[in-house]
Amino acid sequence: MLLSLISLTDDEIAIVTNAVRQWCCEKKLDIDSVEGRRAITIAVDLVQLNTDHDKLFAELSRQLDHQ
Repeated sequence: MLLSLISLTDDEIAIVTNAVRQWCCEKKLDIDSVEGRRAITIAVDLVQLNTDHDKLFAELSRQLDHQ
């Protein structure tokens, strides 16, 4: 998981962690849970695919809700 964050800038890491924390909080999940780690992986992938940072949380939620 940490290896995937290394490729991001500090700003992108903050955007990923904020979106994942928000998602985990809404779902009442720990960020260190299996679901939280999966959310981090998906969020990193989305950032690397140049997903609009303002829409990251919405896209993260959409993808996780469909799994």
